[in-house]
Amino acid sequence: MHSPLQAQVVQWLAQAGDVVAAGQLLVILEAMKMEHEIRASQPGRVAELYVHAGETVAEGQALLALAPFSEGRASLPSAQPPVDGAVLAAERGDLKKLRARLAFTQDAQRPQAVAKRHAQGLRTARENIAELCDEGSFVEYGALAVAAQSRRRSADDLMRNTPADGMVTGIGCVNGQRVVVMAYDFTVLAGTQGMRNHQKTDRMLGVALQNKLPVVLFAEGGGGRPGDVDVAIVAGLNLATFASFARLNGRVPVVGVVAGRCFAGNAALLGCCDVIIATRGSNIGMGGPAMVEGGGLGLFKPEQIGPSDVQHGNGVIDVLVETEAQAVSAARHYLSMFQGLVPEGHAPPGEALRHVVPENRLRVYDSQTVMQGIADEASLLPLRTGFGVGVHTALARVAGRAVGMLANNPLHLGGAIDADAADKAARFMQLCNAHGLPIVSLVDTPGFMVGPDTEATAQVRHVSRMLVAAAHLRVPLLSVVLRKGYGLGAMAMTGGGFHETLSTVAWPTGEFGGMGLEGAVRLGYRKELEALPEGPEREALFENLLAQQYDNGSAINMAATLEIDAVIDPATTRDWLVAGLAAGQVRPTDGTLPIDTW
Repeated sequence: MHSPLQAQVVQWLAQAGDVVAAGQLLVILEAMKMEHEIRASQPGRVAELYVHAGETVAEGQALLALAPFSEGRASLPSAQPPVDGAVLAAERGDLKKLRARLAFTQDAQRPQAVAKRHAQGLRTARENIAELCDEGSFVEYGALAVAAQSRRRSADDLMRNTPADGMVTGIGCVNGQRVVVMAYDFTVLAGTQGMRNHQKTDRMLGVALQNKLPVVLFAEGGGGRPGDVDVAIVAGLNLATFASFARLNGRVPVVGVVAGRCFAGNAALLGCCDVIIATRGSNIGMGGPAMVEGGGLGLFKPEQIGPSDVQHGNGVIDVLVETEAQAVSAARHYLSMFQGLVPEGHAPPGEALRHVVPENRLRVYDSQTVMQGIADEASLLPLRTGFGVGVHTALARVAGRAVGMLANNPLHLGGAIDADAADKAARFMQLCNAHGLPIVSLVDTPGFMVGPDTEATAQVRHVSRMLVAAAHLRVPLLSVVLRKGYGLGAMAMTGGGFHETLSTVAWPTGEFGGMGLEGAVRLGYRKELEALPEGPEREALFENLLAQQYDNGSAINMAATLEIDAVIDPATTRDWLVAGLAAGQVRPTDGTLPIDTW
């Protein structure tokens, strides 16, 4: 047998005359401070050793002679002697040390902290991750990190009390697809952002960007941590974390989840997310009580800063839920919309849609009923329900295909689009566009809201966002006019014009005009109306002219002049959309498609 490399003979474990089995260890060689085992290639008897321990051998040099074994098979040693079960059961020292160290990262090692968390009606970071991810799929990164405070605390203290440096990070599966998960741990240093958990965040964000993985951030925490003293820094404003997180915008779905308090740096990351899911007991703010007090702005309790009712009403919170369990469920629901086709779901009977819009054209109704009647059952996920209530936005599936749904709300300002509704609609179009979701627009609007008070809200700029967002769409847009399709507002709901869509259809209740019919009559026929005295005669003329305008702007007349593509039976709306979605194509991006944070 020959040496496979140049090395030094460390130790012989067989001597001349020994009978050896195939695979038995014969000699140990050392090269480059690493030991190499040389084992018998076949059963036999060691005839002669050619070198001694301590000698250096060249590659290919003979080490020993191994003679075939031929003295009766009864005394032949077995090729692989059975391994004692006790040996297999015994734990290696290095593995035992690892298990002991990893144990300190688990909730079971900190029962008091966990009990305090549960007493507040909240869950731990690891409990949330376990429920978010498919069972057994989470692979943790950076578990052994501790706070960068070794100059002021012992290693044992840091190991026991700052596990994972207050942030659990890794990759797991959600609905069978890989997702980056990052969760600040409020039981460790109040979920603050330390030097090492910034490093962990940066690592995970790089993985997410390079591999196009969605990101879920559990953002509860108090912002920057001043107590990390292991590295000499003055302000720490050279961190890459916030820029790296923002760089994900429009590239991958990013979900923020909050229960409890989320202030300062944690809130800044949260604000970069596509959607924010928060519990009713949450507080979100760019500064906590200490920062507010330090700025001379008064003394406040944490629960007074950015409570959920405020942040839901102003549009910061997209999905408001009662519990963390519901928040995690909503996150899974949201992510499912970007995970491809699923088997076609069930929808309510289409015939019910025939009765949603009242025959009385002045009677309001809830357009969310139409959204529910079109979407696969249990697939509808409303977004930003507390803000911009003049427009409903939701993600849903239609025959298994994920879409974004946009609908005017006749219950608010008769469906007129104000500044908040326009902001909400424009950002929703950006969200769908960035992540490749077709858009279904359900139109019932008298147009953009007008008037002195409205113009004081910068209405001109806000409503124009809808036109600009629509002009950059790469996804199919399908519009259904439920009733009113008037003026620039209706055009904004249909991508900037009725022929800018993949299809624009109307229900028989559709009515159209360059502006609201009542206003058009009063403006266009002012002279004729003013020629009559106020009273029944003038009112009769007005009603007659209004009826003519209504008939002229009917859905059937619009379709006859080819200004819309068809008038359909409401019961067939879903079928019409399914056909359109099958025909529509999502164009490739020609660069990043940003989503406004507002």
